[in-house]
Amino acid sequence: MTDTLTFSNAQKPGPVVLTGHYGRVEKLDPARHGAALWTEMKVEPTLWDYMSYGPFQSEEQFQSWLAERASLTDPYAYAVVAPDGRALGIAALMRITPEMGVIEVGHITYSPALQRTPLGTEAQFLLARYAFDTLGYRRYEWKCNALNAASRRAAERYGFTFEGTFRQHMIVKGKNRDTAWYSIIDTEWPARRASFERWLAPSNFEAQGRQKASLASFMTASG
Repeated sequence: MTDTLTFSNAQKPGPVVLTGHYGRVEKLDPARHGAALWTEMKVEPTLWDYMSYGPFQSEEQFQSWLAERASLTDPYAYAVVAPDGRALGIAALMRITPEMGVIEVGHITYSPALQRTPLGTEAQFLLARYAFDTLGYRRYEWKCNALNAASRRAAERYGFTFEGTFRQHMIVKGKNRDTAWYSIIDTEWPARRASFERWLAPSNFEAQGRQKASLASFMTASG
């Protein structure tokens, strides 16, 4: 006997502003975010090692790519913005399938100024919360090159479950890509959300900004 699933279509992402303790996530706007993104990203060409685009040889080339990226509805690109208004990174909601309740977070490009910061983690929490709690998705995916150890560590730290490797999944920049697949599903999300909220609480950070307890410890405690 097959269980019948009651599910209404999820909604597509839109031009929201998602505000947290340490900054915000908002629709990518080249006019507002482009200059800061170029300034922050041009110093680290390795940011693009596992992307199908980049690195960019000039600001003009970068801004042209950014304008094209901002015009798309899938992937739907967002900027990660510091309290002072500087855009420090990009992330997108993509492979959007409302009728199945499936969406992926990807095209994540964090400048050195955003990496290993509370805002970097908070941006991922804000997007996941938006996908599950506002848009109504059942499954939230993370995929990366199987060789991208940093991305795989991030997925695990954020509470994603590893589901396997799709061998010879893509050819990127003339090289084979095996793709590691991860997900969080809606029944897991309440515990993941609580772990993020506990870690992101200002009380979890010392005056110098150092964390008191790790996100992994909260994820483990919540199961």
